[in-house]
Amino acid sequence: MIQLTPQMRILVALEPADFRRGIDGLASVCKETLREDPFSGCVFVFRNRRATALKVLVYDGQGFWLCHKRLSSGRFRWWPTGADASVAAQKLAAHQLHVLLSAGNPSRTQAAPDWRPVSPKF
Repeated sequence: MIQLTPQMRILVALEPADFRRGIDGLASVCKETLREDPFSGCVFVFRNRRATALKVLVYDGQGFWLCHKRLSSGRFRWWPTGADASVAAQKLAAHQLHVLLSAGNPSRTQAAPDWRPVSPKF
């Protein structure tokens, strides 16, 4: 099972992916379109054109995980848009990915920052 932690780098591809692709096809999208190394341990999230399904690709050091979630009804209403044509992916925090996987809107979630300096109290 994949454990999502706040330290993980999560990238959501802005453009829909062809869901006939498997691990090798999505890994090539990571390299060519997203300009990222699929072996880096980064979590890559893709959606289909109809926005009814997501695929998550991640390398865990031994092999790839490919997870597929298809909604039984409805669509994923939230998806990031690219204002800049040179940007192919958007970063998400782990708690935002959990919300997205539940078909929610991750941009409306609030959580404590992953890291903040702690100052000693005297």
